[in-house]
Amino acid sequence: MKLDLPDKRYYTIGEVAQAFDVNPSLLRFWEKEFDILKPKKNAKGTRRFTQEDIKNLKLIYFLVREEGYTLDGARRKLEQNFSETVDRFEIINRLKKIKSELKEIRKHL
Repeated sequence: MKLDLPDKRYYTIGEVAQAFDVNPSLLRFWEKEFDILKPKKNAKGTRRFTQEDIKNLKLIYFLVREEGYTLDGARRKLEQNFSETVDRFEIINRLKKIKSELKEIRKHL
């Protein structure tokens, strides 16, 4: 998963939804379902996602959309083995990056 987000302190729900290619309603739903996802809200209730929220969203997206976990299964996985799940997610992302770089090198040969 490659996100195309500019480097800023806060992101709107629209920016995040577009980056993940999901509806904003799904992000609001995941916010209710997962305790690790807590975007800041201003006085009007507008959500502002931080870099930490983006990392957590990547992890949730990975478990639900790429690994095929149910919401309940993903929630339990995060509660029981959070650090192990994060490590596995980071390793898989590194391997995907290496794979794409190798494909790029192969294309130039």
